Amino acid sequence: MQKLLLLGDEAIAQAGIDAGMSGIFAYPGTPSTEITEYVISSSDAREKGIVATWTANEKTAAEQALGMSYAGKRAMTCMKHVGLNVAADVFINASITGANGGLIFVVADDPSMHSSQNEQDSRVYGKFAMVPILEPSNQQEAYDMVHLGFELSEKLEVPVMLRITTRLAHSRAGVTRTKQKNQNECALPGNLKQFILLPALARKQYQKLLGNQPAFQKLSEESPYNVFLPAEDRSMGIIACGLAYNYLMEHFSEGKVPYPVVKISQYPLPRTHIETLYNECERILVLEEGYPVVEEMMKGFMYRGKEINGRLDGTLPRTGELTPGIVAKALGIPSNDIATVPGIVAKRPPSLCKGCPHIDSFLGLNEAMEKYGDGRIFSDIGCYTLGALPPYNAGNTCVDMGASVTMAKGAADAGLQPAVAVIGDSTFTHSGMTGLLDAVNDRSNITVVILDNATTGMTGGQPSAAFEKIEHICRGIGVEEEHIRIIKPLRKQHEENTRVFEEELAYNGVSVIIPRRECIQTLNKRMRQKFNDKNKTK
Repeated sequence: MQKLLLLGDEAIAQAGIDAGMSGIFAYPGTPSTEITEYVISSSDAREKGIVATWTANEKTAAEQALGMSYAGKRAMTCMKHVGLNVAADVFINASITGANGGLIFVVADDPSMHSSQNEQDSRVYGKFAMVPILEPSNQQEAYDMVHLGFELSEKLEVPVMLRITTRLAHSRAGVTRTKQKNQNECALPGNLKQFILLPALARKQYQKLLGNQPAFQKLSEESPYNVFLPAEDRSMGIIACGLAYNYLMEHFSEGKVPYPVVKISQYPLPRTHIETLYNECERILVLEEGYPVVEEMMKGFMYRGKEINGRLDGTLPRTGELTPGIVAKALGIPSNDIATVPGIVAKRPPSLCKGCPHIDSFLGLNEAMEKYGDGRIFSDIGCYTLGALPPYNAGNTCVDMGASVTMAKGAADAGLQPAVAVIGDSTFTHSGMTGLLDAVNDRSNITVVILDNATTGMTGGQPSAAFEKIEHICRGIGVEEEHIRIIKPLRKQHEENTRVFEEELAYNGVSVIIPRRECIQTLNKRMRQKFNDKNKTK
């Protein structure tokens, strides 16, 4: 079959297309964004009628995927690790409703927090939900595991988690495709009550999930992705999970590791392999990306006095990505770690793009805030978070999607006046609308600045669910029309814009200011495309 050079994200997307997927639903979040982008841009996916769409947030994405599974078709929903927090309600409950058509939750974790607020490990969620977890060690496995995930989901009638990390998502390798499958026909669940989580029905479904755990365990024990590799030197045994297995093998030519190894890429843990390794070896080294999930479980269900090394005892760093160099150090062998940044390389902190409309918004807001003092601006997740850095220093909090509005409300209710929320257009429809409704209902004294650059800028310019809707949403929520102010953030309008900020900061109630100007990056792309299209017609 055809072989392609693909990012891990792209391998997952192509696998979905080839495996008979009928829909993919996501909210953009690095490092998962390229999965959905690939399907959206695929002519093959369009010809097959695959639904590929950006949603308002990860919860709505997951629910749409669950609805497609209910209808008997294969569906995928993609998110980053903090996005799974937003979708946790449906993820946990979907393990109880079960799946009809194959359903895969692809979750991309971001150890080292390259573009995230934390570095949580989504395997914890998968274990909590008691569903099978697949964790590929390379791009080919990422492709193959999408096929396996859909098959497992339909065979076991549960959602399946496919967990990847940043380095796998954003590195390339050759991937061999398999024969394409047809999409499922629409078919309702055999049990039309399984998706009704009324207590009496949910208890039955929960018992079914518990009863299926031995089957999940058996499939993990028999999985070709979980293997025991014997070796002569039993002074140490190694457990390598997902991408960590790749890092391990980089240090040994022809894949000949001198110590016994258990490779884990499918969960629940293959306890038979692990027990064999534990019984044979003097000590155990656990290599895993993220939290010490396997290490803690081993110490819980298997500890009988032998040394178990990993992230908990400092053999591996407790935080951050694994690298081949870190693995080499744990093995006690020399390494030339290319991940180490040379000292000559100057640090370059992120900054707003030249010409970014947010710059002029912050200049106006800062001038209007001068007489009130510092510590009163609550920011959110997006490009504009960079406004908290010098030279603007226009932000004192950044916690999670939508928290700017609700934290500003809480602070205002505590007596902090004025309290200002700064949030982007896409983030507003993701998680900010409900907080604004609370503020309107309680008549809290806050000013909400919704920076409208007509796109989801930080993740590459995906469509914004708020496009041309923000003022209508605010009006519908109950913000008084005279306190919904739209301005154009341009340097020549600085004085006028500053006056608008001053007026709304002085108002005792809920006010919304919408600085509206297109993202400079999407504008440049649009103008280049327009220029190219014009030249083509000549």
